[in-house]
Amino acid sequence: MVVGDSIQALFNLLSKHLQSNISDQKVDEQAFRDRTRQLGIRVIRMAAALPQQRAADVIARQIIRCATSVGANYRAACRARSTADMIAKLGIVLEEADETLYWLEVIVETDLLPEARLADLMQETNAIIAMTVTSIKTLRTPNRKPKT
Repeated sequence: MVVGDSIQALFNLLSKHLQSNISDQKVDEQAFRDRTRQLGIRVIRMAAALPQQRAADVIARQIIRCATSVGANYRAACRARSTADMIAKLGIVLEEADETLYWLEVIVETDLLPEARLADLMQETNAIIAMTVTSIKTLRTPNRKPKT
C-alpha cells in the first residue's frame, strides 16, 4: 500500500505540474499576443507623428504594414496545425519584426523622428525578435514534446 500511495502522490504532483505548465503557456501565449498587437498599435500612432513628406509617407506605409503583420502572424502561429507549421509562421513573425526594426532605424537615421522618441519602441521590437528566435530554437530542439 505504501508503494501505491507514493505512486498516487507522484501522479498528483505530475498532474499539478503539467496543469501549471499548460496554464503558464496560455498566459505566456496571451501576453505575447498582446505585446505583438500593441507593437502594431504603437507603430500606427508613431507613424501619425511623422512629418508630412513624401519619404515619410512611404516609410509610414511600410512600417505599419510590417509592424501590424507581426501580431497577425503570431496569431496565425498560435493556431498552427503542426510544429513545422508553427516554426514557419514564427519565421514570418521574425522577418516582419526585423523589418519593423529596420524602418525604425531608417526613421532615426533620416532624422524624421528623434531616437529618444523611438527608443522604447525599438527596445520592444528587439525583445519580440529575441523571444521569437528563442521560441523557434526551442521548437527545433529534438526530444521536445510535439504540439498536440
